[in-house]
Order: sequence, then C-alpha cells, then structure tokens
Amino acid sequence: MRAMARALPSLLLRLLLTSTPGALGTNPGLVARITDKGLEYVAREGSVVLQRELLRITLPDFTGDFKIKPFGRGHFEFHSLSIHSCELRGSALTPLPGQGLSLTISDSFIRVQGEWKVRKAFVLLSPAADSKTRIQARLHGSFDVQVKGITISVNLVLGREPSGRPTVTAPGCSSHIRDVEVDISGDLGWLLNLFHNKIESRFRRVLESKICEMLQNSVTSDLQPYLQTLPVSFLAPVMSLPEQYNRMVYFAISDYVFNTASMVYHEAGFLNFSITDDMVPPGSNIRLTTKSFRPFVPRLARLYPNMNLELQGAMASAPFLNFSPGNLSLTPLMEIEAFVLLPSSAKEPVFQLVVATNISAMLTFNTSKITGFLKPGKIQVELKESKVGVFNVELLEALLNYYILNTLYPKVNGKLAEGFPLPLLKDIRLYDPVLEIHKDFLFLGTNLQYVRA
Repeated sequence: MRAMARALPSLLLRLLLTSTPGALGTNPGLVARITDKGLEYVAREGSVVLQRELLRITLPDFTGDFKIKPFGRGHFEFHSLSIHSCELRGSALTPLPGQGLSLTISDSFIRVQGEWKVRKAFVLLSPAADSKTRIQARLHGSFDVQVKGITISVNLVLGREPSGRPTVTAPGCSSHIRDVEVDISGDLGWLLNLFHNKIESRFRRVLESKICEMLQNSVTSDLQPYLQTLPVSFLAPVMSLPEQYNRMVYFAISDYVFNTASMVYHEAGFLNFSITDDMVPPGSNIRLTTKSFRPFVPRLARLYPNMNLELQGAMASAPFLNFSPGNLSLTPLMEIEAFVLLPSSAKEPVFQLVVATNISAMLTFNTSKITGFLKPGKIQVELKESKVGVFNVELLEALLNYYILNTLYPKVNGKLAEGFPLPLLKDIRLYDPVLEIHKDFLFLGTNLQYVRA
C-alpha cells in the first residue's frame, strides 16, 4: 500500500501542492495543472500498483463462538488469511476544489484464502454405567472468500502549518463491500456453513477497515514526511497559467525557485573563484605575475619584483534571474581582490575591483530536470581600491573579459548543467516536453509515463 502512496497520490500531491489555495501561501513558487488526460492516466497506472500491493496485505486472524442446536457450543478460529487474487476494475481521480484530491476505486473484486479450526466439546453416554464422558474435538480445514463489488473512496486534503510548510491528511476514507461469499471445506465445514452469515459479516468488517487503515497509514508514513522536507522561502510573484490542455501535466515555475537556488549556491561559496598563474594557458602573453601586470599597475612590479599574483573573486550578492516573455537575463556583480604571493607564502593585498556584466541565459527541459547555460556579455571593470598607485582599468578589463569567461563561467555553467530536478518520482518518465518563458515564470508541459519495476 505504501507503493500506492508513492506511485499515485504522492505524484499528484507533489504536482498539486502549490496549485491548491492555502497549501503554500498566496503566491506559490511551483504551480501545476493536471488535465483530464493526466488524471485518467495516473489513476489507471495507480490502480495497477494498488492491485499488486493489495496482494501483500496480511489480514488479521479472527475468532468467535457458536451455538447451534443440537450440537451445542463451540469455538472457531480463522487464520493465515491472505489475499490470493485482486482485480480493480475502475478508478478515478478528481480534484477537490480548494482542498486537494479524491481517489475513488469501484466495482472491484478480491479473493481471500486461509485456514480454519474448530474446538467443539462432545458428550458421550456410557450404556453400562449410565455415565457421561466429555470429549474435546479439534477439527480444521480451509476456506475461500469471494469479495465482490468493492468501492474505496479517500480524500487527500492539503493545508499548511503557520510556518508555511504544507501538510496532508486523509480525514475522509470509506470502503464498502457489496457482497461476500464464504466457501468452507474440510471436516465439520458443513457445520460452519450453517452460520456463514456471521462469518461473512466479520470478513466484511475486517476488509473494509483494513483497506482504509492502510491507505491512511500511507499518507501519514509516506506523504507527510515528504512534505516536511520541502523548503519554504519568501513569497513568489503571482503566476497565471496559459490556457493549454494538450499535455497531461503543466508546470509553472516561478523565477524565485531558481533565485532561491542561486542564494544557496552563493551562501555555500560555489560562486566564488580564484585565478592563479598556473591556470593561465602556457602560450598566453599575459601572466599573473607582477612583471606581466606592469602595463596595468607600473608601481606593482617595482614594489614586488618577479612575484606571482592571485585573483580572488566572489559575487557581491546572489545573482538573480529575470524572466520576461521569451527571454532570461542576469546581471551579476562581482568583487575581485588581487594578492601578491610573497616568498614567505603570505598573501599581500594590492588592489580591489568591482566587475559587472549583463548575461542572457538559455534553459532546456528534458525528461527529468531543467538545465541552463549562461551567455555572458561584455565585462565592465571599476577600480574600488589600489594600494599600488595608478591603475590602467581599461587594459585590465580586456584581460578579465578573457580569463573570467574561461574560468568562472565554465564553473557556473557546470553547476547549471547539473540542472534543477523536477518534483517527480524515480519511476515516472516524461515525454513530449515543451517549455515557454513568461513574465516571472517558466511554463512547462509534458506527458507522463509510469515505468513499472
């Protein structure tokens, strides 16, 4: 049943979390539209998974007493109950406006098999002594139960904690069985068949409660823990999805999702960089040495003759993507500080620069994630501080345009090439994806395919 939670409600829950009012606040970062085509597909595939998982349910034993004239009292026990076969003939998923999802499975069939045993006391009369002898008889056999007309209905209701983190509950679950037929075989099986109505009633109650119990436990143990891992951040812009319905599923991903990732990369130091002379191509005419920097800073070579330099750079702030119709842009601002590498291995700061540029970005959407690539524009350099006198900023600007394009941006593009995973399960595949750029968000559409293990 847990696999059912992962394969069916979990998938749609992840997609609908942020499209349900109140789930993630007023302006969510991820919105999804599930079309009728998508709902039908996932419901169909989910019923296949549920059918397989139902076969793994272990039903509880149950016991009871009976009294039938002229046999008197006895005690019965049904044990080793297991679902032998299962057929789910109809399933449907429907949205609950403003709440979540409703899953309904109807007109289904289950066959249960197991063992029974009876303890019955018989009294024998002795003709010679006119005495009574009590004998305990223990009889056993097997049984077969046909459970027909099963209907299951469960609601997945989405909400949020005061912190904004989403929650999911399954307060409404019902399971109804139209007909139960018990066939009991073995010694004294005919006796148990005399009160089959009582046994069938017990089977009905056990199965109805067990099915709902497993579904609700799955929500608690699988879906809710997943929601606790979702990050909650600042409010995103309002997104209005275009009216398209050809694909099964549509995503609208706010620019704040990518910008939050940028903040994480920035805080973790992934966007920092360092350039030393050994990183400069061997055939380059300009080296990271005080001698080579004489045209930029004449006094530098006199104060620190024949020494290597190191440039350390960092983003002044996390670079944010700007989304506009058909276009993505980025305006990072970098701070670069130069150090002389002294013979003592110490580093002597000599100047600081501020570097700005305009960058356009390309995004691609494949079967599992969104990847990106930055196309930087021309770099502009401003001198922030010089401890070594006059500085030729224009000449250094040309140098940095070459080296930063070949050091920093390949590193950033390497991270972007790793991509931003879409909120999908490992056994879900996408096909026929499309991607559009709108103001403040990306719009993605795709069809889904569930890959059975």
